[in-house]
Amino acid sequence: MSQDTSLPRAQVYKFLADAFVYPRENWTEDVSLLNEVMQQAGLMPYFLDIRPAPLEDLQFAHRHTFGIAGSLCYETEYGLPHEYRQSQEMADLAGFYQAFGFRTEGKIRERPDHVAVELEFMSLLSVKEAYAREQQNENHTAICQEAQTKFLTDHLGNWFALFAQSVQLNACGDVYSSLAHFAVHFLQWDAARLDVKWTVRDRAQVKHTPFDPDMSCATCSLPGQRVQIEM
Repeated sequence: MSQDTSLPRAQVYKFLADAFVYPRENWTEDVSLLNEVMQQAGLMPYFLDIRPAPLEDLQFAHRHTFGIAGSLCYETEYGLPHEYRQSQEMADLAGFYQAFGFRTEGKIRERPDHVAVELEFMSLLSVKEAYAREQQNENHTAICQEAQTKFLTDHLGNWFALFAQSVQLNACGDVYSSLAHFAVHFLQWDAARLDVKWTVRDRAQVKHTPFDPDMSCATCSLPGQRVQIEM
């Protein structure tokens, strides 16, 4: 009987979810623990090669990598044919989350399609799978596995490689570039475990999802006017 890896997988997904949000705590100090978990569980022969960095440096790197001119962290910004698909994808994500009691109203609030939210949802599914296995509930175990397969197929597996390419292009230093590189390897490994076809697209060939003209400033008269601001 093969070793159950559901809990170690949950730990890796949770680590990645925490690492991609703005750092309030220094996650680089836990890299050695992450690698130890992966080695003991035999998840994959690839580890995260990042040395601990000061929190201030980590915060600066995050602002540079994901700031105004940096990488977008939202699934629905990566190449949907029109803006109306965004609401459809958001509704699909909400359906996943609601079905498994996953809520996004914590201290750090983000859109349902934020990379950290999707990674944390995969962590939750893995935890639920581990619990179902412990209870020897084959039906619930199968449901959790099926949900992971479908979520990778419909969501994370469709855009994460594009996101990682963008991060490696915009990263300030090696920290987030290495993190994205590691995360791609882990998600590819997990996709292969579940027989999910991994989608690889070149970011140079993908256009950002267009904005809804009705929600933009394209028809506003202000852009053509000069406004004097008193200082």
